[in-house]
Amino acid sequence: MIDLNPRALLRQMFDAAVAAAQPALCLPAHLPPPPKGRTIVIGAGKASAAMARALEDLWSARDASPLGGIVVTRYGYQVPCQRIQIVQAAHPVPDAAGLTATQRILQAVQGLTADDLVIALISGGGSSLLIAPGAGLTLADKQKVNKELLASGATISEMNGVRRHLSAIKGGRLGAACAPAQLLTLLISDVPGDNPMDIASGPTVADSTTCADALAIVQRYRIDLPFAAQQLLENGFGETVKPGDARLARSRTALITTPQMALEAAAQVARAAGITPYILGDSLEGEARDVAKALAGMARQVVQHGQPFTRPCVLLSGGETTVTLRNNSGRGGRNVEFLLALGVALADVPGVYALAGDTDGVDGVEEIAGAVLTPDTLARAWALGMNPRTFLDGNDAHTFFQALGDSLVTGPTLTNVNDFRAMLIL
Repeated sequence: MIDLNPRALLRQMFDAAVAAAQPALCLPAHLPPPPKGRTIVIGAGKASAAMARALEDLWSARDASPLGGIVVTRYGYQVPCQRIQIVQAAHPVPDAAGLTATQRILQAVQGLTADDLVIALISGGGSSLLIAPGAGLTLADKQKVNKELLASGATISEMNGVRRHLSAIKGGRLGAACAPAQLLTLLISDVPGDNPMDIASGPTVADSTTCADALAIVQRYRIDLPFAAQQLLENGFGETVKPGDARLARSRTALITTPQMALEAAAQVARAAGITPYILGDSLEGEARDVAKALAGMARQVVQHGQPFTRPCVLLSGGETTVTLRNNSGRGGRNVEFLLALGVALADVPGVYALAGDTDGVDGVEEIAGAVLTPDTLARAWALGMNPRTFLDGNDAHTFFQALGDSLVTGPTLTNVNDFRAMLIL
């Protein structure tokens, strides 16, 4: 019997969403037959090590052809493997370990033949972990670009559009390097719309965007690029691998799990508890505060008028909001910023509980997945002398929720299907 305590139910829904995206559950159905030649496994992302372990276990169980390779994952997300090397590097700002790992991945796919098979395991976080600066750029340049993008308010699709054109491996370049081998890319989506070219900035898939598109994004958000990066976009030398490129003729992709699947798993938990779930969307985007105001308005309508849904219900959503930093000293992330803004917007609306968290277990740069909001959150904060709006204005929501004991801490989840939001209205 599922505990109907609101906090417990919210956590059970979050845990179900994460469990539905575990590679051991969703990878087996997509495993290809062994090739005539070698099988090389490469990959990058927060889930890549868990994906590698699942693949290795299945490969061994089939007593198939030899297997080897290398994947790079975030520090703390390693999973022991026997034949696939697991390397750790930094996220969300790349480091030298990621640069070295990327070089080794490129080396692993050199000299392949048409009889060989490359399996690329790609998941969220790969944009920062798979790091190979474009012509004329340094690691320091890429670090600066990442920091600028993260603080700009650009969407994840826009950020990755810039990253693809400043890289020597993203935007299909890794896929092209695998030719003439057969290439299968297995994807765990963490992006709104599940577009393969946006997941980890599309290292193995063709890219239909251009340097001009990337430059327009830079100008739109007034991103301060290093001189060499600006030049790479302006002269068009950062162009990516385009659809129809012969080097990708033997390449195919498969989405093995998505945010929608995770939301459906959470919905099942709600139904079992006698609560009607409504999935508002798996790709909600926008400034975290703006999304919070919109969902607060919907919750208010449910409570006051029974429209468009009647109580009790839970409103589920996924996607990736953005945060435009106003205070660089604040401890925040897009999920807790959303949640604190939601609390401020709800004000005196009774009976609304909410959870927002990143399914990878890290919101922003903190080892905290998110937090829980209750109808008395603001009252408890005021009782401690804490002004919620001050913390919101300071991008300091982690500090706010930690002080109340309402942080959501999971540790590494070994997967990543973007943000999870649940509003339980009783």
